[in-house]
Formats: sequence, structure tokens, C-alpha cells
Amino acid sequence: MKTLLATIALAGCALVTRAELRTETVDYQQSETPLQGWLAYDDSIHAKRPGVLIVHQWLGLTAYEKHRAEMLARLGYVAFCSDIYGKDIRPHTTREAGIEATKYKTNRALLRNRVNAGLNLLKNSEQVDSRCLAAIGYCFGGTTVLELARSGADLNGVVSFHGGLDSPAPADGKNIRCKILVCHGADDPFQKAEDLSAFESELRSAKVDWRLIKYGGAVHGFTQPATGNDNSNGAAYNALADQRSWMDLQQFLAEIFK
Repeated sequence: MKTLLATIALAGCALVTRAELRTETVDYQQSETPLQGWLAYDDSIHAKRPGVLIVHQWLGLTAYEKHRAEMLARLGYVAFCSDIYGKDIRPHTTREAGIEATKYKTNRALLRNRVNAGLNLLKNSEQVDSRCLAAIGYCFGGTTVLELARSGADLNGVVSFHGGLDSPAPADGKNIRCKILVCHGADDPFQKAEDLSAFESELRSAKVDWRLIKYGGAVHGFTQPATGNDNSNGAAYNALADQRSWMDLQQFLAEIFK
């Protein structure tokens, strides 16, 4: 049913036909920094259609985000995997990833500029209906798409999957112009209760249209098979939460693009 809803939502923006998946590497930049993203779309659709920006987890742009882009392209969307770290900056260890992620988490202005560069590229893609835009992100990327919304970006909605939820500048909630969906592991040990409370208060005060879905038994990184299956590590894959959150995403996209 939710897949059907997603198809119906596309009717006003594009005609969904036989899938002919196209993917390509895209070089772009933010200020003087070279970036390299990845675009996926169904080449058999000739009309403009909604675009979905994907923001990577702390290891940078990997095969994981590209796979998600292909999944979205098969649903009829144009999906663009953005690059926050910079071209060829792809951490190989968690230590390296932590260093890179911290650069942007401690400089939210830079983070917003970097993710907006990706959104602008997607918005101006010839296949995309610029009235129909969304952004999704995983872990570090989940934090990033929330900052994208706080920057006042012209979006229909953003979705954070097991992203960091805090409120470093509560007044920025008033800049949010889109709907928010947060997909969160109910047992995520890395999420501080006080940060989650502050995040919710920010959205309430700003009268944002938001929803927070908690998946029972899920910890951090529940959509990523590479995290393993041991919840005691704090991050672990949860197939049921992964499936349910993907269906929740499809329903959300159907709603914001109707």
C-alpha cells in the first residue's frame, strides 16, 4: 500500500514507466572546495520528477548511500548522494571518520553551506521538478539534513535516520520551512535524553510539522548491515526496523509530494 502511495504521489510530477536506471558521478563544489557526488534516476521517465538528496554517514559517500539512491530511483525519484567532506576524502577508520565528522558538527555554518551546495545541484538537475525536493540522511547525515532544514532551505521535507538529535541553536527552529520525519532507534545509547528533549522543544516552539518514530529493540545505525548484529556495541543492524523505516519514508514522501 505504501509503495502504491509513493507512486500516486509522483503522478503530479512525472509519469512512472519501465525502469531504465542511470547512474553517474558528478563533480561540483562549495566555494573553493571540490566535491564529488553520485546521481541516480530512471531514464525512461521523460517528465520532471521529485528529487531526493541523500547525505552520507560519517565514513563519507560509500556504496551504502549509492544503493539507497538506486532504491529511490526505482521508485521514480531522482536521487543525488551529496559529498560533505570533499572529493577523495573518504575515511578508512572510525578514528578518521570521527575527525572528519567533528569538523562539521562543531561548525554548523560550514555544514549548512556544504549540504546546501548538494541541494542546489539537485534542484538544478534537468530531470528534477524544483518544486518537489526532499533530503534524507543517515547518522552524521541525519544530523546534516536537520541542519539543512534549519538553514531555511526550500524543501518539502527532510528525514533523519538514526541521526544525532540535539538543539545547538534553538532559535534556528523558526527557519524550518518543511516537514520533518525522524526515524530513531528506541534503544540508541548514543542519544542523550536531554538532547532529545531539547530537540523536541525546539520544533514545538517553532510550530514545525514534525514526527518522531521510535523503533523498539533498535540501537544506533539500525539501517546499516555493516554495523553487525550485536546491540551491546551500541550500533547494530535491525532488519525489521530497517524495513519499517523505509516504508515510513515512502509514506512520508507520498505525503509531501502529493
